[in-house]
Amino acid sequence: MNLVEKLDQGPVLCAEGYLFAMERRGYLQAGAYVPEVVLEHPEVVTQLHREFIRAGSDVVQAFTYYGHREKLRLIGKEELLEPLQKNALKIAKDAANEFPELDLMIAGNVANTNIYSPTDKQSHIDCQKMFAEQIAWAKEANVDFVIAETINWTEEAKLALKEIKDDFLEKNGMPLTFNPIFIKCVSQALIDFPMMNISYQIY
Repeated sequence: MNLVEKLDQGPVLCAEGYLFAMERRGYLQAGAYVPEVVLEHPEVVTQLHREFIRAGSDVVQAFTYYGHREKLRLIGKEELLEPLQKNALKIAKDAANEFPELDLMIAGNVANTNIYSPTDKQSHIDCQKMFAEQIAWAKEANVDFVIAETINWTEEAKLALKEIKDDFLEKNGMPLTFNPIFIKCVSQALIDFPMMNISYQIY
């Protein structure tokens, strides 16, 4: 059963907050927030996944947030990109496999790239490449879906969505659809947070 089918049956809970949880526990450096912890202390990440699962999460989200090429380049560790991504995905899958009775879903994750500029066309190309490589590793790990989050620019979010749609959903036979539950949630968010000046269109 894919995510859309599960949503048709009711709410799907995805616990998250890995970044700040790891910072509070002393495993993440404030500022860069690069999740090297998945390589240095994988057992700590596994334990946090377990805590979220026991708290009721239906989704185990791989801790790849801010684990992208640009963040690693800034701290001089770009060579860790692929092992970091793959290890985070493996940790999430292994944690989910500890609870076979729960029918958990595994999610990959991409976030804002820190390089997008509305007026710099090259940054658009570079962003798309960054999203593409992360989504390719998520697909290779056979995750159920990919989350794109905390992306400030609408056009950057569209680049992430395009890669998810083209490289993940369609190649896995999952059409990109918006079911009534999703539309209702978005509509309610627009009512609750009018100051956000958000609009949406369904195609």
